[in-house]
Amino acid sequence: MSKALLLQNVRPWGAEATDMLIRDGRIARIAQAQAADGADTEDGAGAILLPGLVEAHTHLDKSLWGMGWRPHQAGPRLIDKIDTERRLKTEWSIDPHRQSMRQALLSLSHGSTAIRSHVDIDTEIGLAGFEGVAQTRETLKGQVDIEIVAFPQSGMMSRPGTAELMETALANGADVVGGLDPCGIDRDPKGQLDAVFALAEKHGKPIDIHLHEPDELGAFSMEMILDRIRAHGMQGQVTISHAFCLGMADRARAHGLMERLAEEKVFIATVATPSRPVPPAAELRERGITLCAGSDGIRDTWGPYGNADMLERAMLLGLRNNFRTDPDVEHALWCCSYGGAEVMGLEGYGLTEGCAADLVLVDAEAVAHAVVAHPPRRLVLKGGAVVARDGQTLTEAP
Repeated sequence: MSKALLLQNVRPWGAEATDMLIRDGRIARIAQAQAADGADTEDGAGAILLPGLVEAHTHLDKSLWGMGWRPHQAGPRLIDKIDTERRLKTEWSIDPHRQSMRQALLSLSHGSTAIRSHVDIDTEIGLAGFEGVAQTRETLKGQVDIEIVAFPQSGMMSRPGTAELMETALANGADVVGGLDPCGIDRDPKGQLDAVFALAEKHGKPIDIHLHEPDELGAFSMEMILDRIRAHGMQGQVTISHAFCLGMADRARAHGLMERLAEEKVFIATVATPSRPVPPAAELRERGITLCAGSDGIRDTWGPYGNADMLERAMLLGLRNNFRTDPDVEHALWCCSYGGAEVMGLEGYGLTEGCAADLVLVDAEAVAHAVVAHPPRRLVLKGGAVVARDGQTLTEAP
């Protein structure tokens, strides 16, 4: 256990300044205090205190971070990006452990203390991606929590042998069963979804399915997912990532889908992309559907963007949803913190006494100001221990 720590003059979620005593990795007391026996002290200087941010959708195994600038090569279609990535993984020696270490530490420097990463598993690379990220998960244990989704990026039914590799990954420590565009990629929605839910049931794992499919095609796949959630009794255990079809022009159709999502307690993950229709955050909130967020790929072969800063991602989420008032901007940050924590099932998450001391200090006047300005993080704590200071992690990236 880390030594007791007294955070002085901090403002939890923008409230009045107070002190916070941390013992045994948890928030022990929130109250004005002169000192605490045996505790180290940190002066927060009136900074805003947030719970550790949650990167709920990314791909740690294939970031190009630290490899120098690489001109983008992929074509416009989804399959073009998948094929180009498969080729460049070998040509550019994208080592999953090295690259996942770099991105995970980058996330930590920005205050993310938990990450859900989709990790490619296919018949060409086998389990190399999973093994590399699993090594990073172990190396950074105690600094950042990493949850691994076994993800059939290149397809499952269309690439025989992938389902068996996913089963091996799940048996050896992968946390979540992944899926991808059952119509658009596999062209066998029944086959893929039956396989995904069978793996989840066998291994007792939750599910996270990428659904890029637009409009009515996406609605068709979403309904097939919803039918299986009901049949397998997996309410509250399934995330649909991207869910572009919820932004379709036919709002009555989208609203019907959202009613079913609420009934089956499905989580939605977004990256707030500006190039596609996206799930409307306000409409999801009205229906009690939890929305989480992530950076998606960071400087990878799919695109040159990204920096793993979830405060900036909250700003992008706010911009994409036309959020302007402070409460709405704060909700965007909620999606990047509490929403992600709910999706990942993080126990003891939050800013109340007894919660895990996974915390971020940000110099800002208000929570909404922290989102729009996203300044360097003054301090990041994991389990009450300092893991990053002034935007730099204490562990050096490879």
